[in-house]
Amino acid sequence: MVSQPLFRLGLAVMLLLSMLMTGCSALPGQHRVPERPTLLSQVDTAAERLVKSARGRLTQSDTIIATTFVDVDQLARSSTLGRSLTEAMTSRLVEQGLNVIEVKLRDSLYIEEYTGEMILSRNVQRLGNNYNASAVLLGTYAVARGEVLVNARLVRLADQLVLGATSFRVPIDADVQMLLASPY
Repeated sequence: MVSQPLFRLGLAVMLLLSMLMTGCSALPGQHRVPERPTLLSQVDTAAERLVKSARGRLTQSDTIIATTFVDVDQLARSSTLGRSLTEAMTSRLVEQGLNVIEVKLRDSLYIEEYTGEMILSRNVQRLGNNYNASAVLLGTYAVARGEVLVNARLVRLADQLVLGATSFRVPIDADVQMLLASPY
């Protein structure tokens, strides 16, 4: 049988050890490793910055054509990532009250299969007239080590003046890697 003083000493040591061990753990909500930003969260932030940078030069009555984001080194090439960036950016611009024309529903714009609506090598004045648009959403991306660098611009069709611009980085996770893997 254990003596009373020895029992109390053992209990005190166990309590002290448990207090020391729990003191090393973080309280809920504190000292968390920050989550890496997702593709959609990056696009959300970028769209807000793009609209903010175009404020005063772009009005609610202006109409925008959205074009496929392309590989900066091969402007005639895109990927599933480029098309996804365009779709997400278009959604965010509409959510912010801008008028965006869905050119995929029109017969007058040739849409190259697997690449989307390429505009960087097209006659932008003709497109503006055909769609009664005043601006175009353009974007490029470049794959770097561990991330994709994305640039987006709103350009006035009448004189190619950049109305707003933003750049952002997207970490290459498994999803982004898959979106980049498409050969188109």
